[in-house]
Amino acid sequence: MSETIKLRKGLNIKIKGSAKEELKTLSTPLTIALKPTDFLGLTPKLKVKADAIVKAGDALFYDKYHPEILFTSPVGGKVISINRGERRRILEVVIESDEKAGSVEFVKSNPDSLSGEEIKEQLLKSGLWPFIKKRPYGIIAVPDEKPISIYISTFDTAPLAPNYSFMLESELDTFQTGVNALAKLTDGKVKLGVNNSSVFSAVKNVEINTFAGPHPAGNVGIQIHHTAPLNKGDVVWTVNVQDVIFIGRLFETGKVDFTKIVALTGSEVENPQYFKTILGAPISTFIDGNLKTTDYKQRIISGNVLTGTKVEPGGFLGFYDSQISVIPEGDDYEFMGWALPGIDKFSASKTFLSKLFPKKEYVLNANLHGGERAFVLSGQYEKLVPMDILPVHLLKAILVNDIDKMEQLGIYEVIEEDFALCEYACTSKIKVQNILRNGINTMIKELG
Repeated sequence: MSETIKLRKGLNIKIKGSAKEELKTLSTPLTIALKPTDFLGLTPKLKVKADAIVKAGDALFYDKYHPEILFTSPVGGKVISINRGERRRILEVVIESDEKAGSVEFVKSNPDSLSGEEIKEQLLKSGLWPFIKKRPYGIIAVPDEKPISIYISTFDTAPLAPNYSFMLESELDTFQTGVNALAKLTDGKVKLGVNNSSVFSAVKNVEINTFAGPHPAGNVGIQIHHTAPLNKGDVVWTVNVQDVIFIGRLFETGKVDFTKIVALTGSEVENPQYFKTILGAPISTFIDGNLKTTDYKQRIISGNVLTGTKVEPGGFLGFYDSQISVIPEGDDYEFMGWALPGIDKFSASKTFLSKLFPKKEYVLNANLHGGERAFVLSGQYEKLVPMDILPVHLLKAILVNDIDKMEQLGIYEVIEEDFALCEYACTSKIKVQNILRNGINTMIKELG
């Protein structure tokens, strides 16, 4: 195993409701949905109409500017609705599942016997390409580009994050197949970020880097920064650890299999645990009968509490998400809450008496506890970002649209999840993640 890279900066937010290592297999849901809104920068063009019959692996829509990138159905069945929002923006393609519809047959083969172009073609046709993202920018990778390396983080340090070692321990052979396929797509190496308890340390055909420290140590962007920082013009690809399994299954079976494990977590969950289901499953299949009965509102999040997306009980699991979090909405007002000793309150700055109980877990809600204020230099952000970057200066460069400064201050190295802690702890209530994404969009528009 490699020498451990120990990170000091960051913060572990201790929330009640981590998932017990119990796995429940759910039946195939009646409906699933693929949501174009899950893909940053995507302009979707439909390939199907309502009432169309599709097989698992049939294309539902594609990228207008990269028509070779397809987004395929996780199940066979009938397209029962195409839900649209303002200006007819496509929000969801909803499919009623039917096992009799079958699956598209792709090529079953050993990745070791295929060329990189053959593997790329297989991933594009099957709809697995969207699982590959590029840095800079954190958007879907461009097939024509050649990455200098491919990064996979095998652990997550976000609040209530799922334990991937538990989730995927039984599928390490399939994971290896996926890694072997990805290795053909780069002239460099597949780089695996692990922690000391990871079962992925035995994976071959990779360069292993071991990390330790608080969140965001598990973020792939942090791992890139500490092993091979990005310079202007560099491109690396990243793949979520569970998505590598999808790639491995494709080559082992010749079919798409989007079966995945999802952790249901949060203080409002009666029995936090893991569920085996299908990508795009309804949120209701996880939470029905499993939330605490309360007289206050609850917030359901597809993803973690820092970077996830708020969803309604009738919504669907996000494309890249392996976690559902449920916390109190916190839309009440606490008079002079700042003046209380705060024994039951978590504090990033350790201003409450709760600092005397470092192992205690808390019920945290979505209350902002105030409105936006002046954006000042406080040194607060720098304590939470384990990178040689000045977060406040970068964000201010974005606000004034100074592209040269944005480049110099490291915008190529970060996406929203890397600055999410800054937004959580910010005393000025600045929408850090929105500002950063606006800056990234500016770079894409100006420089491509």
